[in-house]
Amino acid sequence: MTDSEFEFATRAIHAGQAPDPSTGAIMTPVFQSSTFVQESPGKHKGYEYARTQNPTRKALEENLASLEAASAGICFSSGCAAANAMMMSFGPGDHFIVADDVYGGTFRIFDKVMRRFGQEFDYADLRKISELDRLRKQNTKMIWLESPTNPLLKIFDIKRISQWAKEHGILVLVDNTFMSPALQNPLLLGADFVLHSTTKYIGGHSDVVGGFIGTNLPDWAEKLRFLQNTLGGVPAPWDCFLCLRGSKTLALRMAQHSKNALEIAKRLERHPKVERVMYPGLESHPDFQVASQQMKDFGGMLSFVLKSNLQGATSFLESTKIFSLAESLGGVESLIEHPAIMTHASIPREMREKIGVSDSLIRLSVGIEALEDLWKDLDQAFEKVK
Repeated sequence: MTDSEFEFATRAIHAGQAPDPSTGAIMTPVFQSSTFVQESPGKHKGYEYARTQNPTRKALEENLASLEAASAGICFSSGCAAANAMMMSFGPGDHFIVADDVYGGTFRIFDKVMRRFGQEFDYADLRKISELDRLRKQNTKMIWLESPTNPLLKIFDIKRISQWAKEHGILVLVDNTFMSPALQNPLLLGADFVLHSTTKYIGGHSDVVGGFIGTNLPDWAEKLRFLQNTLGGVPAPWDCFLCLRGSKTLALRMAQHSKNALEIAKRLERHPKVERVMYPGLESHPDFQVASQQMKDFGGMLSFVLKSNLQGATSFLESTKIFSLAESLGGVESLIEHPAIMTHASIPREMREKIGVSDSLIRLSVGIEALEDLWKDLDQAFEKVK
């Protein structure tokens, strides 16, 4: 199967996967083996040791590479393991420009780990290209984006930023976790790397943790495979199987996530106890036009600010029944969380407040349940907010 032959939903089910030649099994087997027998020293069937290669992992890597229009895909044990391998590809003294609204775990890797090894980071609102000019240095190696961002749902013009970066010999990575490959393909917009926490929409069922990097740069793919093997942050075969299972329904799920989220965002925007709603599918969103150009749909993530304080936000979060109070996102079930206390607590308070992650900010991962049940749940929780 070639990528040009079939559309996304078909590739999600078939790319990288063929019936097992020994049994005809339609599903990719879980190759639960730590090592592989060699016919002669150094002569094998493409597999030596499970940290280095595994057939189930290979199927997932080929599947996700196809979905992200990448020539190479490299899977990891988590999104953070993928981010770590990416940063370990660089050296001391290298400089990185990072979107100011970034996942707390990513910030923690940069600020608490990589800085100790001499890497430099500057954060800015990269909706302004002038910020790239202001922050660029002789040692700037890469721009790290999320689009939409977590948790403020800012949208960056990936194509424009990538064009600027190429003019200056700088690489671009886009964390595409919020959108999934079903709704946005950063490599087709000019980025050099696309990263996912496959824990989220790709897995889709809140039962697996994993990470992925895709690229069309052969030298970089080789570097990342070396680090995947050397650092050892590889996913287990069963985890890869679960992600493959999730990938098959990704197109269907993302359509329903997006449909539910857009309607809830519209209703929240009209609610008297809501100050502001952040969802790129709303025409009121300041980046709506850019989002419309680079996304196929607007996804299942939204955030909103209550007209209340921390106590009111806590009362709201404690009162939902269908929206489960938990970190993570992207599962079939709806989740609700408080970024300042939960997912973004590792970011210093002054930095959170500067970019708008306030005590009244609430983030929703809108699932695929019945829309009216979801809205009734939120509506009754609003009654607890004074």
